[in-house]
Amino acid sequence: MKKSKKVLLIIFFVVAFLLIAGNMVRNVQNISVSMPDLSNVQDGNYIGEYSITPVHVKVEVSVSNHRITNITILQHDNGLGSTAESIVNDVMEEQSLKIDAVSGATVSSKCILKAVENALEN
Repeated sequence: MKKSKKVLLIIFFVVAFLLIAGNMVRNVQNISVSMPDLSNVQDGNYIGEYSITPVHVKVEVSVSNHRITNITILQHDNGLGSTAESIVNDVMEEQSLKIDAVSGATVSSKCILKAVENALEN
C-alpha cells in the first residue's frame, strides 16, 4: 500500500506541474508587445517593470535624440531565463521591440520587452 501511495503522489505532482507550466505558456502567448513612437519620447532615463509568474523584470531605458541608447536591467528574477538578458542588445540595435524571444527563455524575453515598452510609455 505504501508503494501505491508514493506512485499516486508522484503522479499528482507531475500533473500539477504540467498544469502550471501549460497555464504559464498560455499567459506568455497572450503578452502583446508594441513599440511606442520614439518621436514622442523626450531625452532621459525611464523605469519600467513587468511580471508574469515566475519572472519579474525592472529596467532603466535611456533615450537620446529619440533613440534608445541604453537598457539596464535593474532586476530580473528569472528562474532559468537569464540568457534572455542579451535581448536588450537586439532592441538597441534594431530600435524596435519586435524582436524574437531568446530560445529557452521565452518568458524572460517577453517580460524584458514588455518592461522596456512600459518604461517608454511612462
